[in-house]
Amino acid sequence: MIEKQHLIDRFKSYVTIDTESDPNSDTTPSTKKQWDLANKLAEELKQIGMEDVTIDENAYIMATLPANVSHPVPVIGFVSHFDTSPDFTGANVKPQIVENYNGKDIILNKEKDIVLSPDYFEDLLLYKGQTLITTDGTTLLGADDKAGITEIVTAMEYLINHPEIKHGKIRVGFTPDEEIGRGAHKFDVKKFGADWAYTMDGSQVGELEYENFNAAGATVTVKGKIVHPGYAKGKMVNSMYIATDYINSLPRLETPEHTEGREGFFHLHGIKGTVDETKIQYIIRDHDRKHFEARKDMMQKLADDLNEQHEMEVVTVEIKDQYFNMREKIEPVMHIVKIAKQAMEQAGIEPIIKPIRGGTDGSQLSFMGLPCPNIFAGGHNFHGRYEYVPVESMQKAVEVIVNIAQITAQDLSKFKKEEE
Repeated sequence: MIEKQHLIDRFKSYVTIDTESDPNSDTTPSTKKQWDLANKLAEELKQIGMEDVTIDENAYIMATLPANVSHPVPVIGFVSHFDTSPDFTGANVKPQIVENYNGKDIILNKEKDIVLSPDYFEDLLLYKGQTLITTDGTTLLGADDKAGITEIVTAMEYLINHPEIKHGKIRVGFTPDEEIGRGAHKFDVKKFGADWAYTMDGSQVGELEYENFNAAGATVTVKGKIVHPGYAKGKMVNSMYIATDYINSLPRLETPEHTEGREGFFHLHGIKGTVDETKIQYIIRDHDRKHFEARKDMMQKLADDLNEQHEMEVVTVEIKDQYFNMREKIEPVMHIVKIAKQAMEQAGIEPIIKPIRGGTDGSQLSFMGLPCPNIFAGGHNFHGRYEYVPVESMQKAVEVIVNIAQITAQDLSKFKKEEE
């Protein structure tokens, strides 16, 4: 069993370092402060006995745990990101420890009356009797994905300290800027050299994911004509009214707040407008590739219809694909999912196999040639003041990593039969 306090101390040492990423920056990493944790992690990997520890000019960290068996074994990897979301501040994180959680409200911040309540966050009740790490209500926690980093480092340390556990070569990778969609952009898959990997970046204990959204971003630009409002009849074209028509023409119930599971959506996340010009920002998401393409076509058709209605080009749409559903890259090598599933079952965990309603470094890495399902890291309510992580979930994640290492060093033929 992984010692609880050791995990807590390591996790706290990571989350108290501010690593918030910045979508408006064009550097890698997007913020200089990410280097603070990156350099610490590189040193810590050396200290626990990892080999070939490298950190490149973009703060991507890689390290090796050599095999301790003589027979051929696939090289596997574990990947997590060390940046935190720009959605909520990650500065001055003050983690709070709740021992033996009693299933009632947790006062995060008495002065500001901020409460983490199971009445609203029902998942809390899954962890009665366990040790929770929460925020103080003024910042996010950073369990996404410093819990994953904690688990990977701790699992490698455990394997180093227990050489009787047999395993093949294991590669570890830590990335910047995942929260702004760039975590895998400069990841050197060839240098990493693994046959497959797992991102430790999921939420609830038991999650095992190999499907994610197809994703695109769209900027809709609406052009108007500004003239003096007192003399505007027949001359003024108010771009904001046309933008409103565009917004209202998309299916109102196909938005994040009305969808779940494999249902896709259009998400309006930004508007900036004047009479003369309005820009609308959308993200487009769907697990089904055909439905995804149809959503993009719909956005263009709405623009065409409005242009025809106004008898001039008033609306233009620019759509950029962001990432695709990794399922098509995982299905040909489903044994890597089955190995993770067995590793969870050996740890007494019931696997929760479900699609990700979002993206992951694993999606991009899978399309870059490194098949990479996603495994739970244990946290909940990411990107905000109500984020928390049960320490027991982190312990289980460490156990799953160790089990995967052991299973991969054994005969994998039973896992591959169905693929053949």
